[in-house]
Amino acid sequence: MAGISEGPYFEELAVGRVFDAAPGVTLTEGMAAAHQAVVGDRLRLPLDAHLSREVLGGGTLAHPALVWDVAIGQSTLVTHHAKANLFYRGLAFRRLPLIGDTLRTRTEVVALRQNRPRPGRRPTGLAVLRITTADHDGRPVLDFRRCAMIPLRDHGARTGHDADLEVVGASATGADLAGRAAGLLDGWRLDRFRERVAGRHFADVTAGDRWQVGGGDVVSAAPELARLTVNIAQVHHDTREAGGPRLVYGGHTIGLALSQAARALPNLVTVVAWHGCDHLGPVHEGDTLTSEITVERRQGLPGGGGLVHLRSVVEAVSGADPAAVLDWRFVAVMA
Repeated sequence: MAGISEGPYFEELAVGRVFDAAPGVTLTEGMAAAHQAVVGDRLRLPLDAHLSREVLGGGTLAHPALVWDVAIGQSTLVTHHAKANLFYRGLAFRRLPLIGDTLRTRTEVVALRQNRPRPGRRPTGLAVLRITTADHDGRPVLDFRRCAMIPLRDHGARTGHDADLEVVGASATGADLAGRAAGLLDGWRLDRFRERVAGRHFADVTAGDRWQVGGGDVVSAAPELARLTVNIAQVHHDTREAGGPRLVYGGHTIGLALSQAARALPNLVTVVAWHGCDHLGPVHEGDTLTSEITVERRQGLPGGGGLVHLRSVVEAVSGADPAAVLDWRFVAVMA
């Protein structure tokens, strides 16, 4: 009799357990184009190879959303059965990959909490995962935490897991972020970006600036994005697991939010970190997403340009009334 290929259920997880068998993924031009078609990437450097080579001194920058989508997809060896993803914390780039680089990811269970049982619902628990991604030469690329809700196999199991998830994965301070960003951008010519690209740059942005992005974006090709990024969480592929319309992968919502942020601020150079990202509600295929972007603060960089700390609040419209689905606070570079 054939066995069933599947990932772990909640009671089969233990703090310290490591999953590192996901296939490495090489970032190619074709993969970048497919990703762009789904989430509408609008950052200039990943789209314009000539500008990217001029600013970076060589190579085409891989879109940051493609990088974190692959890392999250590789981590789904742990979350094959996940019913939802609740939050991401402390995501920070250690290196900004180029097209042609290969990503490999290690996922470690760092905290577990079993949820209180609810009548008529399958019991679940929350697993906080530390995701660390490196490139083909072993150079660190990403380090962050995400929290997934995973069902129990045994409905009567009591694991005793009761970790305080509020203290897991604190964000870096502004000073730390500025220092890391300066290292990430070492050798970049942001002055070339300012010279070549007209419009608003770092000096033209003020804390408190706010934009309601005009028009919405329909969520389409959801399972295709999951497949592209080796994401095997069943709820993104199988309506039986989702209990209705397929649940959209959280990175899909975040990717569309970044595309809308780049419509509000067309001269965002790239994203270097997230303070945090909370999924406030489910997103399904066919929903239309809208967002409001706020500049929370700004920090100059020693070589010119600076960091803008942005907040994106996203709403989904699937019926008569919009519902909040995402609260994402991230740090972007402007020239």
